[in-house]
Amino acid sequence: MIVQTLTIARNTLIESLRQPIFFVLIVLSGLFQALNTAASGFSMGYTTTAEVSGDNKMLLDVGLATIFVTGMLLAAFQATAVVSEEIENKTILTVVSKPISRVTVILGKYLGVSGAILLALIIMTTFLMFGIRHEVMTKASDTIDMPVVVFSLSTTLLAILIAGWTNFFYGWSFTQVSVILMGLFVPIGYIITLMISPDWEWQPISTDLKPQILLACSALVMAVLVMSAVAVAASTRLSQVMTIVVCVGVFLFGLLSNYMLGRRAFVNHFVAIVDTATPERSEFESFAVRGARYELTFENFPSETLSPGMPIYYGPSPQGLGMPVPAYTPFEGDPSDQSSLLADDTPPALMVKESGSKSVVIQNIGGRPVRVKRPPQSGDYLFTRRTEIHPLAVSAWAVVPNMQYFWLLDAVTQNRTIPPKHIGLLAGYSVFQIGAILSIAVILFQRRDVG
Repeated sequence: MIVQTLTIARNTLIESLRQPIFFVLIVLSGLFQALNTAASGFSMGYTTTAEVSGDNKMLLDVGLATIFVTGMLLAAFQATAVVSEEIENKTILTVVSKPISRVTVILGKYLGVSGAILLALIIMTTFLMFGIRHEVMTKASDTIDMPVVVFSLSTTLLAILIAGWTNFFYGWSFTQVSVILMGLFVPIGYIITLMISPDWEWQPISTDLKPQILLACSALVMAVLVMSAVAVAASTRLSQVMTIVVCVGVFLFGLLSNYMLGRRAFVNHFVAIVDTATPERSEFESFAVRGARYELTFENFPSETLSPGMPIYYGPSPQGLGMPVPAYTPFEGDPSDQSSLLADDTPPALMVKESGSKSVVIQNIGGRPVRVKRPPQSGDYLFTRRTEIHPLAVSAWAVVPNMQYFWLLDAVTQNRTIPPKHIGLLAGYSVFQIGAILSIAVILFQRRDVG
């Protein structure tokens, strides 16, 4: 089965690379990235706190969106070309008539399409990185970054010229050769560009390297691979136009799933946003010890009065998702009686001990402490009740591919470090989504008449 899957994948990869639309969309993506350096000017100010600043934030935003949309269109076109059209033309009958399972056919087709899409995304991401290195020209005094222009154009044109030469003299596929060579030459050209300053002087390669942007691009690659699985599943039953419609629908619904499903899955309303969190004593730093106190100051005035004795919860999400505070029974006694707060028969709880206009002191009370996973910290949202969980909305939210998980632009532009753990979680999420979608594809294809 493995040999058969890899054989189908290799043939699908070659067939995908030979599609003219494949080359056209890649070149258009590179052209758009070049035009973005001029079209993104005079939009975002001149803040300098992240890997991209000022108008370059808009450049990154538009550039990532270009890759996202182009990659989705590529996935739809390629899946249709290697699945739907083969079914309609009956050419796939030559495969399924042999002792090859339909599961193997779907896996091989997906691997081949994904390999082609991955190669295209590498090229398009490199074009984006060329644009980020060049930056937006916001002033008349700005000069063109000639190393970017020279190496981006020369590597692209060299690949196209070699492909044209081999096509004329040897009959090789122009699209296939040009894309493969661009996948090799363009990244090499970008690496050389990183070693040369705009003034044509040698510099360390890390000077203009943007690792956070590369991590954001890697997340986007995972999203497109998920959409490739959607395209393969849709193309087992639908034509090219309807496959594109389904892909666009899933794409848009995935972008809106947080609003349409997520806000109904976990329901809570925060009362304040923590500005600073300071333990009263050093031994209270973990906040998981009996009687521990933390003084919190807020970025805003609380939306409701926080009076002594009220229960307190906190977490990183404004909807109350992922709280580090376990469920507990709220304290119902006298909050001013310190002896009763720490009595052996008092259930563990968190409560407001003292409150001000934009500050509060919270305490971990009870005969044994509430085992919080971590103490409150800056940026946390403060709540006075547990988060309501709606199972049906949670299930639907989990099933729909959530495109917002892969969109890490805000983290880059707000100078928030993207942890490698998050990329690992995204990879696991992508694998499960792809596995589920391909399972649906197998079910749809299993009884499809191809004769």
